[in-house]
Amino acid sequence: MTAAESLPATASDARTRALHELLPPFQRRRTRIGLVAGGLGTYWPQFPDLLPQLKESAAYVSERFQEMDAEVIDAGFVSDAAEGAVAAEQLRRADCDLIVLFLTTYLTSSMVLPIAQRSHTPVLVIDLQPTEKMDHATFDTGAWLAYCAQCPVPEVGNVFRRAGIPFRSVSGWLRQESAWQRIGQWIRAAHIRAALRHARHGLMGHVYPGMLDVSTDLTLLPTTFGSHVEVLEFDDLRVRVEQVTEAETSARMDLARQVFTLDDTVVAEDFAWGATVSVALERLAEDFALDTLAYYHRGLDGEQHERLGAGMILGASLLTARGIPATGEYELRTTVAQLAAQSIGSGGSFTEIQALDFEAGVVEMGHDGPAHLAVSARDPLLRGLGVYHGKRGWGVSVEFDVQHGPVTLLGVGQDADGSLTFITSEGTVVDGPLLQIGNTSSRVDFGRDPGEWVDAWSATGVGHHWALTVGHNGADFAAAASLLGVEHRQV
Repeated sequence: MTAAESLPATASDARTRALHELLPPFQRRRTRIGLVAGGLGTYWPQFPDLLPQLKESAAYVSERFQEMDAEVIDAGFVSDAAEGAVAAEQLRRADCDLIVLFLTTYLTSSMVLPIAQRSHTPVLVIDLQPTEKMDHATFDTGAWLAYCAQCPVPEVGNVFRRAGIPFRSVSGWLRQESAWQRIGQWIRAAHIRAALRHARHGLMGHVYPGMLDVSTDLTLLPTTFGSHVEVLEFDDLRVRVEQVTEAETSARMDLARQVFTLDDTVVAEDFAWGATVSVALERLAEDFALDTLAYYHRGLDGEQHERLGAGMILGASLLTARGIPATGEYELRTTVAQLAAQSIGSGGSFTEIQALDFEAGVVEMGHDGPAHLAVSARDPLLRGLGVYHGKRGWGVSVEFDVQHGPVTLLGVGQDADGSLTFITSEGTVVDGPLLQIGNTSSRVDFGRDPGEWVDAWSATGVGHHWALTVGHNGADFAAAASLLGVEHRQV
């Protein structure tokens, strides 16, 4: 999936188009879906009309997949184990993010097991009979066999389990939109797997002192997802800041004026500094081919590195809007969650708990610093701050309230054994009073006592930061956890 699809569908079309024009999305490798259809070749000479009918169904399935936002590697139709092995080799070389096996009628498990084994890629089995039901009065054996795709599904499930291969399936009929919605869920999960598998995560500075939950074993991302962690220095940013011209700073300030509403508290010098750092940040992301960036630097007495750390918010928010989540407090795992969220078009803004409103029954959430502009309910505000709470420095910060409606929290936890987990909770952003302190803020109703929700959420091991995403996406994130081989926990 490209970053162009990173803005939530719930944002207004006009606002989404405007952001895309002002902030051209960075492009990424497209998600690759492998597709192979099959049936038992023994039937073809017995029932001459059967194979053409099944190939018509396979062509329809291929067309539906070609319409999805992915590169489709169609390995064709297989009729025996030898042809299955050929398809397995083709899909192994293609390096797919998900392989879909379309069972058109009965076939033996020996035909599809090599595809799952040799590709080292998650597999989805789909069986879609031609219509809702058979015409029992007119059907003969050949006509019935076109409706027999469900027959081998338990066989494949059994063999996959015995082979230690996770089994996933969608059963339905060819033009059943509810079945295609379930298939689409797995395609969205493949987008997440593709984004994380090929991601280059930038990590700049050092962990916020004392935040033990934020500390992450850097080896876990390559070993769990296949991604890369690029360790950066703030000096990598400093040398690029020194190369920014006055004209580039002025142009970036003009861009910011089109994206943000500037509050009267914004100091011109701080605004210019944030714009300069923004230009340099963009170059840093391009030079290191970053897909995310997590950063923090404490600094001392107004020296250069402290000013760099304090000047990140504008540029990090613009990078996030272009499809490269950039987050403070060294929150590597949260940038992973943000990248997962924006790869399926649901935003993903850096978030923590701010307070509980027991009278209204809501959890107030938000964070200072960078934000995902696409989840804003209105044009985002740049507010000048003389102090960043808990951090050194001063400058401009982003403020807005999140779009009202359904939202999903996605956090990436780390357990005692070191394993990573996906943790989700679905709620609804509702209207109500918000702080005006340069934070992204929202009031989320989880349909239960807010204190009880906090207890349940905290017990998952989520950590105190996560990504807030637009829409109810828990099922998509659960499917992605399945493809990525990590546990999913839902509150």
